[in-house]
Amino acid sequence: MKQKIAAVLKNLPEKPGVYIMRDAEGKVIYVGKAKKLKRRVSSYFRHGTFASPRLRKLVETVDDISTIRTATEAEALIVEARLIRRYSPFFNVDLKMTDRYPYICLTDEPFPRLVVTRRKPDESTGAWFGPYVSAGDIHNLLRLIERWLPLRTCRTDMLKPNPDKRPCIEFTLGRCMGACAGLCSEAEYRERVNDIILLLRGSTGELVERLRRRMDAAARRMEFEKAAECRDIIRALWRVSRQHISDALRENLDADTWAVLTKAQETFGLKTIPWRIDAFDISHMSGRETYGCCVVFEQGAPNPSLYRRFKIRSLADGEVDDFRSMKETVFRRYRRALDGGEPLPQLVLIDGGPVQLEFALSALDELKQGQPEGTSFDPPNTPRVVAIAKEEELLYMPGRGEPLALPLDDPVLRLMQRVRDEVHRYSVTTHRNARGGRLRRSVLEDAPGVGKARAARLLVQFGSARRIAMLEPEDLLAVPGIGIATARKIIDYLKENA
Repeated sequence: MKQKIAAVLKNLPEKPGVYIMRDAEGKVIYVGKAKKLKRRVSSYFRHGTFASPRLRKLVETVDDISTIRTATEAEALIVEARLIRRYSPFFNVDLKMTDRYPYICLTDEPFPRLVVTRRKPDESTGAWFGPYVSAGDIHNLLRLIERWLPLRTCRTDMLKPNPDKRPCIEFTLGRCMGACAGLCSEAEYRERVNDIILLLRGSTGELVERLRRRMDAAARRMEFEKAAECRDIIRALWRVSRQHISDALRENLDADTWAVLTKAQETFGLKTIPWRIDAFDISHMSGRETYGCCVVFEQGAPNPSLYRRFKIRSLADGEVDDFRSMKETVFRRYRRALDGGEPLPQLVLIDGGPVQLEFALSALDELKQGQPEGTSFDPPNTPRVVAIAKEEELLYMPGRGEPLALPLDDPVLRLMQRVRDEVHRYSVTTHRNARGGRLRRSVLEDAPGVGKARAARLLVQFGSARRIAMLEPEDLLAVPGIGIATARKIIDYLKENA
């Protein structure tokens, strides 16, 4: 095996993704997908003389391997198909060019329609969404749209809607807005289209908020049927969106989730229901392996795919400062929101007391400074920040002199406790994994000029890091690749750390 390939295989993760093999000229010769990249790619180089002629030729030809990490094996399947169609690699014979994944196309017409197609996306014909690995995902979306956000399905020429025309049976069944008969304006239809675009893009929270505003406006106008319709659509969207994160939901809330979040809106003085709640916690061991962690709850349920952890950079090793760590974590978490890279929550929960709350708020203030109007951190969009203190379970809010003490059986407090416990669990797990990784490493690997290979040779030669620390620099010259300058650095480092 080529040394270059061996180095690549050594560093591959046991995670899903796509691997791309190139020849000496840099040409893509094979593209594949894997549930575990390290295991799958390494298998190509284990067959030896028992490999097929095609596999032996591939192994002989490959000169470099690169990978693309994906969240799931299903995503890897899509990326693999796209790359094969793009490069047409010589050794890919299994995936035929006619194999395509389904898309949803929103046609470019005065009154657009939704069409499911396996054709190659053509942006000139409308807006395209997908591809979808599972046809069931498309059917679920279309059933939701047909029931609550229906568009027309007919191919009638809509350039001149005929008000004298009798609407079809779909309108009678509530599955069409009757645009062909002039029963809705183009503006009303376009509003429905924009709702569907948000749904297909996965911006369910934004869509729900739009519907919420319409529901409130209709109620103020005493148009209670329209308000009830918006309410029912919100609940339907809620049920569908929660199906995607139901695996992470370990227990049901004591009260109806809708009622709990509505009460949370009132309790914390929010302008909208807290569809998304971010929570933060800090974990370390006497200042070592300090991590700041964030978990995300959507519609009252945890969404682990959005969890994030941050290795604290602003502290020296061994320095303990939970307050500065909290500020750094919150700042780094929402810095991407300035560029639209991360959505903002409606509520931020800090595990701690008033001082942690103050440092979290200072991070948001720094992010807001110097930002032009219309950015994510305008005052109307800035999330409300609340801290929850352990033991007494007091809730601290900015601008409020005394903490809020809710009854222990209050459903809002129960929800906050559940969010707090989840971020604490995640931060402890993150720290434990980091500490375990450090303990599995030899202190030699952190010494200047020493990596895993040299550390292994030193340990074979001398036995342990502590013994090496008692040697003279000249003794280390017996190990190939170590000069006197490097040896002195290693000895000095081990005397301080071994």
